Amino acid sequence: MSSRNGRKPGIIWLNTLVFSITFAVAIIAVPGYGLTVGFSWPLVLVALVATAYCGMSITAGYHRLWSHRSYQSHPVIEFIFAIGGAFAVQNSILHWCSDHRVHHKYVDDNERDPYSAKRGFWFSHIGWMLREYHVNQYDNYSNALDLQKNPIVMWQHRHYLSLVSLTNFGIPLLVGFALGDIWGSLLLVGVLRLVVSHHVTFFINSLAHLWGRQPYSDQNTAKDNALVALLTYGEGYHNYHHAFQFDYRNAIKWWQFDPTKWMIKGLSLVGLAKNLKTCPDERIRQRIAQTQLNQTRLKLLQCKLPNREEMLHRLHQEYDQLILQMQAFYQVKKDWLALKADHLAENVEKSSMHQQYKELKQRFSEQQKYWQSLMLQYA
Repeated sequence: MSSRNGRKPGIIWLNTLVFSITFAVAIIAVPGYGLTVGFSWPLVLVALVATAYCGMSITAGYHRLWSHRSYQSHPVIEFIFAIGGAFAVQNSILHWCSDHRVHHKYVDDNERDPYSAKRGFWFSHIGWMLREYHVNQYDNYSNALDLQKNPIVMWQHRHYLSLVSLTNFGIPLLVGFALGDIWGSLLLVGVLRLVVSHHVTFFINSLAHLWGRQPYSDQNTAKDNALVALLTYGEGYHNYHHAFQFDYRNAIKWWQFDPTKWMIKGLSLVGLAKNLKTCPDERIRQRIAQTQLNQTRLKLLQCKLPNREEMLHRLHQEYDQLILQMQAFYQVKKDWLALKADHLAENVEKSSMHQQYKELKQRFSEQQKYWQSLMLQYA
């Protein structure tokens, strides 16, 4: 996009050179060295661990901990994430999180969303970092006043460039000395790890907004995609994330791949994380039903059917009934759990409430099944 005076924003040469040179080395020098000299298995393993460390420092640290405050962690964990974020070379915590909060506030707004997916794959993936599209807001951190009170965040922000140099040269050199292959370590743990870490994270801004399903919200471009989640440590369930951004989980099904969620939960079990935020099941189910209603209604409006108005009326009636049953069930469930926790309550009272709970659960289940069959009928 051109600037207001008709010219394209200026090129950010540092970013352009870093991305171009590291990518060229990764696709030319790394395979060349691998074919002529070879990489040892211990070096490959260290490179994989280093890549995961960078990725999880972004997903669990920059994203879920600092951008969305979806949980709290011990200062030791914050320090580890701060070092990993510098190792990943994706700007300081303060800057990254400020950009990300703007993205959520103005998602898909081509003028205000820093990496709006509506401007295409290239722009949202990497193009937004190659030109001075938002040069006037670059140092505006007014939306991250909470982070400016965090000593670890501000320490990393002040010393970011030094930490980048120390981690991206120091760690590969130490590994190279230890394993007896300095050049191999610089290429694999240094360059290839950085390029993979960059582009895997960038997929969250690009692919996760362009490819996949929208079960929780159709109000923006965010998508759920299992393959993207596999590449991005669970961040590919992006439709859920944009619908419930303060939830520490991106995936809510037990079988969905979200190692970031598992790590945060694990940290909480050993006392290194607390106050893990989750969205109530009732709100999630309501959003699913609302999205299904919107998508099905749109399909019906696009069809020229003789009984279209009757079908739309029936659709809305069944939706209203589903929501009523849902609200009644969750209210009784809440009352039942409160009564169950009250050791002074009479058994007869508990028995009566439990019976009501089971009856409403059965009705809600039947209503859900009917709603889903209606969705399939209108699909």
